[in-house]
Amino acid sequence: MLKENINAIKRLNLKHVLVLFFLTGSMFTTISAQTNNFTEYSGEVVDAESKKPLVFATLTINNTNVTTITNSEGQFSLKVPNDYLSNNLTISFLGYKTKQIAISQLELEKNKIVMDEFVVALAEASIDAPNNAEALVKETLDRKGDNYLDENTVMTAFYRETIKKRKTNVSLSEAVVNIYKTPYSSKKTDALELYKARKSTDYSKLDTVALKLQGGPFNTLFVDMVKYPNYIFTEETLKYYDFSFDTSTRVNDQLIYVIDFKQKPEIIDPLYNGKLYIDAKNKILTSAIYSLNITDKRLASQMFVRRKPKNAEVWPTEVSYRVDYREKNGKWYYGYSNVLLEFKINWDKRLFNSVYSMSCEMAITDWEKNMDNNIPKSKDRMKSSIILSDEAIGFADPDFWGEYNIIEPEKSIESAIKKIQRQLKKDRSSSGTAAR
Repeated sequence: MLKENINAIKRLNLKHVLVLFFLTGSMFTTISAQTNNFTEYSGEVVDAESKKPLVFATLTINNTNVTTITNSEGQFSLKVPNDYLSNNLTISFLGYKTKQIAISQLELEKNKIVMDEFVVALAEASIDAPNNAEALVKETLDRKGDNYLDENTVMTAFYRETIKKRKTNVSLSEAVVNIYKTPYSSKKTDALELYKARKSTDYSKLDTVALKLQGGPFNTLFVDMVKYPNYIFTEETLKYYDFSFDTSTRVNDQLIYVIDFKQKPEIIDPLYNGKLYIDAKNKILTSAIYSLNITDKRLASQMFVRRKPKNAEVWPTEVSYRVDYREKNGKWYYGYSNVLLEFKINWDKRLFNSVYSMSCEMAITDWEKNMDNNIPKSKDRMKSSIILSDEAIGFADPDFWGEYNIIEPEKSIESAIKKIQRQLKKDRSSSGTAAR
């Protein structure tokens, strides 16, 4: 019976797999020529009162599909094609008034965009909500064919994957991918094509093992619960949750119902707890933030760890997800997602545990209609089992991404890149001395 339950959970949960190897690696990169037909702007988005940074705020060039988001420090970098320099920039953030700024008014650096919090009226917060939260969730998922993109598109996305040992970054992977996205009403899986990638790892801080995340960008793509509801909500599993209304909020000046959900106490197998943000007028899921119940350490380990050293016990301590959607001409689409996995390694005959976290995030930075439904050949598509290989030279080139928009690196990541570069130079120098 336990085995059947485990298999059922594996089918229901997002397919994230931590793969622990002894030190191995290969090198690759894909390079293409770039032209400087853009202007780059940078700055930060903050709360008008507290001046605190607003994390994952969305910045979109009006009348285009060019978009970026702020990082965990509220900072952004936006590359604007020169043809759009006369456009306006729209900044939006959940619970804040949407703001528009003429791009011509921006400085190249150190822009500070302040956002005013939206105060929700009492009637909006508690009186106007429907009575049945579960029915609202079901209706929202059932209406995806009406409210989300109903045509084939090609989306350009930036993907970042990091590994930390406690608070220190020890491995960094980044990639630009093309997502051949099918209509939300279609059951066909989206196809991914790798365009550019780079990776660097400081193996001296990894306890002689290399931690690798199987699935790469697919891990973040499958968090799109509107496109892939079977990973969390199905007709069968909806009844395993308790749904309730929380205080409403606003995004893009539209009223948003906030729905809390958690697995029912009598359900033993691990499911999810979190919040859904649903547009009140059109019944559209605009965001979701949730985590997996992993109180059963042994079962959680079986779900997420594929391989590990024989002298170690490995188990996750946190598994959390976020997905945000964006709107264009009345249709919504996947815009950003992230996944965080924290876990411990208990080594035999060692006094202290090793504590690691693996996080990955992906943001859509541009997209266009795929009128002819062109998709890459099977041999050129990324596999859902991909592990981004090691690349030691990419981080040395500050212009590596050319005209592509990326998520601005955090200061801690920039610092880690420099440390890894120094370590690589030191290792190469030692190897050269030994060879002579």
